[in-house]
This record gives sequence, C-alpha cells and structure tokens, in this order.
Amino acid sequence: MESLKNLHLGKNNLTWNGAKGLEPKFQLSKLSLSSCRVEGEIPSWISKQKGLDFLDLSENKLEGEFPLWLAEMEVGGIILSDNKLSGSLSPRLFESRNLSVLALSRNNFSGELPENIGEASAIMILMLASNQFSGEVPKSITNIYRLLLLDLSKNRFSGSNLPAFDDDALLAYVDISSNEFSGEIPTTFSQETRILAMGNNNFSGSIPKNLTKLTLLEHLELNDNNITGELPSFFSQISTLEILILRNNSIHGLIPHDMFNNLSSLRILDVSNNKLVGTIPNQDTKNLLGMINTPKTLSSIRDVFTIPIEYNDLIVNWKSSKQGISHNSLGIYSLLDMSRNMLFGEIPSSLGELKGLKLLNMSHNRLTGKIPSSFGDLESVESLDLSHNRLTGSIPPTFSKLLELSTLVLSNNLLSGKIPLGGQMDTMADAASYANNSGLCGMQIHVLCSDQKLSPPRVVEEEHDESDDEWFRWEGVGFGYSAGFFITVGILYFSGYVVPKKVNNTQRRRRRTSQH
Repeated sequence: MESLKNLHLGKNNLTWNGAKGLEPKFQLSKLSLSSCRVEGEIPSWISKQKGLDFLDLSENKLEGEFPLWLAEMEVGGIILSDNKLSGSLSPRLFESRNLSVLALSRNNFSGELPENIGEASAIMILMLASNQFSGEVPKSITNIYRLLLLDLSKNRFSGSNLPAFDDDALLAYVDISSNEFSGEIPTTFSQETRILAMGNNNFSGSIPKNLTKLTLLEHLELNDNNITGELPSFFSQISTLEILILRNNSIHGLIPHDMFNNLSSLRILDVSNNKLVGTIPNQDTKNLLGMINTPKTLSSIRDVFTIPIEYNDLIVNWKSSKQGISHNSLGIYSLLDMSRNMLFGEIPSSLGELKGLKLLNMSHNRLTGKIPSSFGDLESVESLDLSHNRLTGSIPPTFSKLLELSTLVLSNNLLSGKIPLGGQMDTMADAASYANNSGLCGMQIHVLCSDQKLSPPRVVEEEHDESDDEWFRWEGVGFGYSAGFFITVGILYFSGYVVPKKVNNTQRRRRRTSQH
C-alpha cells in the first residue's frame, strides 16, 4: 500500500466512515471518493498527501468550510460538487498556478469571489453553480486565459458591467443564468463562445446586434429578463445557432420573414410569452433542417474539449403539467413554442414539413382558420397544443398518422365535427383537451356523432415506472453535467491527460501564454 498512487473508489456504493486520526502510509497523486457517503468535514488526512494532483469528493455529505490547507496544496483538479459545504472562498486558493479544474456546484458557499481570482491563470473549467455567491464578478477573471468553461448560474451575482473577455479568448461555454445581473445585454464574450446562457436575470433593452460577432454560437438563452424591442432578423447571420430561447420577455412586433433563412441547424425555438403580433411567416421551411431531421447524436461544444462533456440533462419543462415529452435522449429534441403572444391569421401549412418536431405549442394566440391537414405529417411530434385560439373546422383525419403523439390540447377554439380515430388518437381521451369548442363529437369525449354508436375509447395499458414520470415544466434548456462528466475528468487526471484541443490559431495561444 505504501506505493499506492491512484485511489479511485467512487460510484461503488461504499460508505467511508471518515475515521479520525487516520494516517495512511501512501502518498497519493489522484484520489476519488465520489458518492462514498463521506460525512463531516473534508478529511484532514488528505492534507498529508503532499503530491496530490487531483481530488474528487463530489456527491457526498460533506459540511463545513473549504479548508485553508486544501487551498494551499496546489492541487490541479478539485471537484467538491453536490455536498453541503459553506463559507467563502479564500484568496489563497486562486494563488495556485496548478489549478485547472474547480467544480464546487450545488453547495452552500457564499460571499463574493476573491478579487485575485484571475491569478489562477491555469483554470480551464470553473463551475460554481447553485450556491449563494453574491456581488459583482471580479474583472480579473478575464485574465484566466485558458478558461474554456464558466458556470456561475443559480447564485446571487449582480452588477450591470460584466467583465469583458477578449475576442480571442478560448472561452466556449458561459452560463450566468439565474442571477441578479442588470443593465443592457452584454456582448463582450470570446468569438469562441458556443453556449451563452443569460436567462433569469434583470437584463433590459433590445437584443444587441453585436451578438452576430459570435459566429460559432450554438445556444443562446435570454429568457425571463426585461428585454424589449423587436425580434431581430439578424439571428439569420448566426448560421450555427441550434437553440434560441427568448421566452418571458416583452419582445414585440412582427416575426421577421427572413429570420430563419440561414438557420439550418436550429432545432429549439422558444419565443413564448412575449408581445409578438402579426401572422406567422408562411415561408419555405426546407432551410430548417434541424427541425426536419432530428440528429441521433450531438457534437458541437464537446468537440472543443478532450473531456467528453455530456448533454445528458437537457431540461425540458413545459407549461407546468404533463405534456407527453419522454425524458430519454432529450438532448436531441426539436421544439417550437410560439405560445402566449398575439399572433393572428391562419397557421401556415408549411409547418407540417417540420417532421423532426417533438413539441409544437401555438396556444394562447388569436389564430384563425382551419388546422392544416399537413400537421398529420409531423411524424415525430409527441406534444401538440393549439388551445385558446379561434380555430374553426374539424380536426384533420390525418392526425391518426401521429404515432408518437401522447398529448393533444385543442380546447377553447371553435372546432366542430368528429374527432378522428386510429393510431394514437384512440388514446387522446381527456375531455378537457377538447373543452369549449363549437360542436366536437366522438368516442374520446363520449359525445355521440350522428354516424356512430357510443362506446368507451380504447385504453392502452402501459407499465408505469415512477422514475419515468418525471415531467418537467418547459422553463429552461440547461445543459447538466452528469456524474459521467466528473468521472471522465477523474479518469483523465488519473492518466495525466486533461488538456484542451488546439483551437484554430496555435500562435494566438502561444502569444497569450507568453504574456502570463
């Protein structure tokens, strides 16, 4: 045991008793005790491991503060996420020249970040989400020239002047959502930025055109702010955009006719609960390949790292009730939500060409005319909500072709006629889904039509697993880092290999490195 260098006991359902007075004879380089039910303070015997380069104590029941002795150990990777640690972070922690990964998410840390955070210039991954940090983000954070991933979400950070990152910084992932930031929407991010999440803050004003300089941007989240102005057409200039979330703001005006011209990768669009008016553009949807052909796998941001960061927890929370979205492989879902605006006119039949859509919500508008029969071609759709409009006519018989459909809401319209049978329509038997229409009839709602005898609808019995009944409210698209992420980081540290891939301009990196 004295020659032991790497100890990885995580994810084995072990219980670590944290025996006091433990003085192991080995000197470890890598230590992982994640999910070992370690309780109490961070074990002090770790301080005797003078050559420790990687420490993973995530998903335990640790309490107390971040110990000063750990801050002074010059550990390369520290993962303490999912514990009950509290207190503030010592400036000594960021004097380290070795610290590459610092993951403290989902604890009870508080206070302001030390002003000298930028001295830790080797940090590549900084994850501080779901704590109680407050105050402004120190300007010096932009000095961390190797920073690839920054997650400050779900804290109490504030201020109207976020640190300005250089255009040639390596930063690819930024999540500052669910804080108290204010002022105009910031645009001072690296041109390498792929994911930019700024929802649930107090940003105001219109959406700035400077965002178009982020030519690699894949995910933009601006929901739940105080954004005004019109929906800009310049989004079409960001051809890499896959996810655009603008819900719960005060964006007004028309939907630009050319907004989707070059967005062949767009697969999630949420502009719900704004003040949009006018008709839905009846444009050629063939450019929206991301909503026509749902990908089987994702690449994008993970290509920036040798660490295979997973998109395994795309959180889809939609309208606070079960909406028929299964939560397997959510990362490849395609969604279109234009609900709760003031859109009027007919629904374009071209929307039926978006065969990759899993969710389509156009409820709570002023739409008129008939439901397009082309909606029967939405072969992947699981949830369809057209309620609270002024739609007329009958429900298209083509709905019997929607074999993936699990939720259909057509209430509060002017629909009439027989509800179609066949396929999943036989199971759409919730009367509330058809309520307040002009004259619907059919087996599903136990209302006799003139050409049929009344009988109960066919009920499809399924085995029910409570774990599969976790229906979410479509309140955010966030990318969760699973245990797999931390395990992978650990494995790579155990093998001595945690480095970013070369990013386009090698000379640029050398230049920036020499400056530090």
